[in-house]
Amino acid sequence: MNWLGELISTDSFASSMIILGLVASIGLVISSIRIFNVKIGIAGVLFTGLVFGHFGLTINNELLDFVRNFGLVFFVYSIGMQVGPGFLAALRVQGLKLNLMALTIVVLGAVTALAASYLAGIDIPVVVGLLAGGTTNTASLGAAQEALKNLHGYTEQMGQMPGLGYAVAYPFGIFGVILTMILIRILFRINIKREVETSGYENDVEHSHLATMSIEVTNPNLDNLRVSEIPFIRESSVVISRIVKGDELIIAQGKTVINTGDILLIVGNQENLDKFLIGLGKEIEIDLSRFRSNSITRKIIVTKSRFIGRAVREIGFLQKHGVVITRIIRSGFEFAPTHKVQLHYGDRVIAVGAPDAIERISGLLGNSIKELSHPKLATMFIGIIAGLLLGSVPIRLPGVPEAVRLGIAGGPFIVALFVSWIARVGPLIWYIPKSANFMIREMGIALFLSCVGLKSGDRFIETLTQGDGLYWMAIASLITIIPILVVSFSARFFFKLNYTAICGLLAGSMTDPPALQFAVDSTESEAPYVIYATVYPLTVIMRIFLIQLIVIFFSEK
Repeated sequence: MNWLGELISTDSFASSMIILGLVASIGLVISSIRIFNVKIGIAGVLFTGLVFGHFGLTINNELLDFVRNFGLVFFVYSIGMQVGPGFLAALRVQGLKLNLMALTIVVLGAVTALAASYLAGIDIPVVVGLLAGGTTNTASLGAAQEALKNLHGYTEQMGQMPGLGYAVAYPFGIFGVILTMILIRILFRINIKREVETSGYENDVEHSHLATMSIEVTNPNLDNLRVSEIPFIRESSVVISRIVKGDELIIAQGKTVINTGDILLIVGNQENLDKFLIGLGKEIEIDLSRFRSNSITRKIIVTKSRFIGRAVREIGFLQKHGVVITRIIRSGFEFAPTHKVQLHYGDRVIAVGAPDAIERISGLLGNSIKELSHPKLATMFIGIIAGLLLGSVPIRLPGVPEAVRLGIAGGPFIVALFVSWIARVGPLIWYIPKSANFMIREMGIALFLSCVGLKSGDRFIETLTQGDGLYWMAIASLITIIPILVVSFSARFFFKLNYTAICGLLAGSMTDPPALQFAVDSTESEAPYVIYATVYPLTVIMRIFLIQLIVIFFSEK
């Protein structure tokens, strides 16, 4: 077995990959361990890397830096692709107020970190690591390491400090947010069930759960009107799928004439259905199987590029063939295809129509599961290239002596947000299957944290047991807890913010997925997801900028 020891001890590609693979795989196994019913999460990879680094099982610095940055770029790009499609929709839900609260948390965290540096005499390279770890923000750690490299007098030892600070601060960064959620719940005697019922966030966004309603037309003003002429149909954001006339069930097209006594089958979120009901007639229970019909319902996948970016109501052949699209399912959410909603690659549409018409529409839209399963690698790399170029652009801010940059963390993130929202540019389709995106994200963060741990491991145990590690940990806990306590108490006491929104705000502003999952599980509501998506993008960007400004202004020249 001497060959195995020689392989690991040599500085070869194979030995480097074996070490990285061991760190990532062992760390991911550890990540499933629960402490107080909360998973350790991806931090398991970081801690495994620290142990390997402590015992000298590491790789050369050049390869370490490359793999670390490679992992970071893939991680932030996949996150942008994930949250981008729902970002603008989520902003409509008190977006300005929530983002101001999130930015307050970001700024207070930076102020607390700088106060700790000044009062406790902690060097800036350590402080930025404590700030990144205390807020569980991987992207800002990468930005801090980049900014430090641009300083005059940069040393390899200086480059290790952010990773050490990050590792020390990270555990309480996760649990501090969860403890704050529990504390708010206890102190304000919050009734979870009542908070969920009154949150309103799940129904105010475009991606809300849909319901169906059967309404008998009783309003005489609607008699002999065409479906497209109903005065409040566009404002109600609902879709009329079928109409019962006598003993026949027919497809509801824009030119279809309705009469009093007809029964309309309508799809939309419950709030919009209730509004629509007021001007139309009365709700009734009906068994559709009693009526004659030549229509069927089928789920069709959009995989033809010619329809990407077009609204359902702009597609003329739907009306020509008598087909109605009643729902669109995208990224796990379903919503009504209102006049503003555009089709994205990979959308699943629910179509109602005659069997032969449905077959034709299915072929025109693509409906190819095989095509859908292929990630668009060309556009992914184009997006990453554009992100790296954007991240390299120097941004001159008034009063700042040196230019700041979005960097390899911020540039790809912003580009991914943009391209996932627009979905298509000419022949280029910006789409990554959910499973593939998850794979890229997990691989990226695992590689990044493996390298951070390996690079800092040789000094971590010494710092923790003999140096200032415990002192740093105490400082990091203040960086975590002070901002979120101030803002969460203010949000509840002064602004009467719903508890589910506070949970999403805290998790999003601290970019803390374990805390988000805890909030969703404890409230049994998807409202925290909505708020998380609302504040997460701006929070990440601001943390990347702020941590660079701290390095530029407060590092010793």
